[in-house]
Amino acid sequence: MERPFIITIKMLSKFTLILLLSSLLTGFSLAEEINNDAEMSFSELVASLTTKKFDQKAIIIKKIRQTEHQRSLTILSKLLDGKVYYKKDDKLVVIADIENKKATITNASTGEPLGEIAKKKLKKVGINNKLRRTLNLSIAQLSLADTDATVRKSAAVEMFKNMDDETSIILKQRLTVEKNKHVISALQTAISINQLNSPIHEEKIESIKALSDSLYPEVRVALKDLEKKLSSKTQTPKSQELLHAIDASLKKIESSVGIYKQIENIFFGISLGSVLLLIAVGLAITFGVMGVINMAHGEMLMLGAYTTYIIQLLLPNHIEYSILISIPTAFVFTGLVGIGIERGVIRFLYGRPLETLLATFGISLILQQAVRTLISPQNRAVSTPDWMSGSLEINPALSLTYNRLYIIIFALIVLAGLMLLLNKSKFGLQVRAVTQNRSMAKAMGIRTDWVDAFTFGLGSGIAGIAGVALSQLTNVGPNLGQAYIIDSFMVVVFGGVGNLWGTLFGAMTLGIANKYLEPFTGAVLAKIVVLVIIILFIQKRPRGMFALKGRSADN
Repeated sequence: MERPFIITIKMLSKFTLILLLSSLLTGFSLAEEINNDAEMSFSELVASLTTKKFDQKAIIIKKIRQTEHQRSLTILSKLLDGKVYYKKDDKLVVIADIENKKATITNASTGEPLGEIAKKKLKKVGINNKLRRTLNLSIAQLSLADTDATVRKSAAVEMFKNMDDETSIILKQRLTVEKNKHVISALQTAISINQLNSPIHEEKIESIKALSDSLYPEVRVALKDLEKKLSSKTQTPKSQELLHAIDASLKKIESSVGIYKQIENIFFGISLGSVLLLIAVGLAITFGVMGVINMAHGEMLMLGAYTTYIIQLLLPNHIEYSILISIPTAFVFTGLVGIGIERGVIRFLYGRPLETLLATFGISLILQQAVRTLISPQNRAVSTPDWMSGSLEINPALSLTYNRLYIIIFALIVLAGLMLLLNKSKFGLQVRAVTQNRSMAKAMGIRTDWVDAFTFGLGSGIAGIAGVALSQLTNVGPNLGQAYIIDSFMVVVFGGVGNLWGTLFGAMTLGIANKYLEPFTGAVLAKIVVLVIIILFIQKRPRGMFALKGRSADN
């Protein structure tokens, strides 16, 4: 009775063995076909990614990379990100962006959009850790051949983390044809990092010395790892020589990084000073001409920033041009608001500084509440155009952001334009006359009341465009102006009331001083220290660094 059962087991075993051998033979034949068929098309290679054998996928990935097809980099990158699938019904390989239970798919070989499909109809092309390394290497190799030098450099830097002898050979081959000096430097650095693991002592010493000129963070990590590894072992003359070389290289690198850190601090200080300059220069004019302490000046800054925000809401498809449109719009809008404040309130309070201060403080509160009511009490983000995004990389230890660079240039242009207006125009002549001797200017027929109004409007308008610039550095909110009004008053007092050169000097000095003090004291304490220093300075020079001359100025 048991014999049929035994026969059945034997038959099943034989059948299973036959299936296993058949599967292995099929796998070997596919691998051999992929290896031997040099003429296999790109689409056929992509289609063969559906295989479940990881070793075969590795061969396919290398073949896809060797084709240098225009979609090779895209497919390999998406495969690494886990976004390559195939349809269960027809095995078509696709790139899928999955959201909930739906997937938006494109043909992996051609890039043709294929619409939406249910997620359950797709099967992911799986990868393992070994394939991830193969993909990283293939992606880097394709990127090294890119026409864009920035992409080639990024690919070389990416290889710092996954260096081995095979990768080093690829980089050395690329080094023979590379022309860009920045890419060459990155390639040489990657090769030197790999040589740190060389069994040859002289090569290690040579690579350590070569890396002493590199400022990439990965270099310091690699040298410190080697130092830690050598320190944990029994010391020999050769290991001590390596440790001395590493120590010398690290000291040289840290010294260079420290220098560039100081340059970066100066740059950030100048960029902060440029913002303070834009804010304070309008205040310097109104304070110098009219003697008015305008506590609502910060709200002109806030209105200019909100102007940028509203223009971007109105022109969502033209963000690139929104800043260029916002500058004149903010100047005109805040200038008119300033003229309205002067004609409606301030002109009735001349000669009464305390009442003027209180009145403008009240106006600032009204403007803040109006913004909270009409727009929102929450902070709003303003988009940065692409041409202001990113940074200018001087070297791996120093990058200058484009938005701050543009603000520095813009602030200097505004200052130059204002100087031309005040020194070369009839209006400027009248402003200077009123500033130096109001009574004499009035006796000469100058309408000092309208000079006051337009000067107040000019100062408010400049504060408005300062708000446009500031919107690219921080979020826009109803309290934006309050954060800068005290700093702008300090700039004016320190530089000299009504003097543009003094305002420039004061803004840059305070900006750089704040950035140097912040790492040691914190942002709040840094402002307090600067305020104390200015108070002590004013005790010695009450009229500021660059004081105006004239009867009114003397008074």
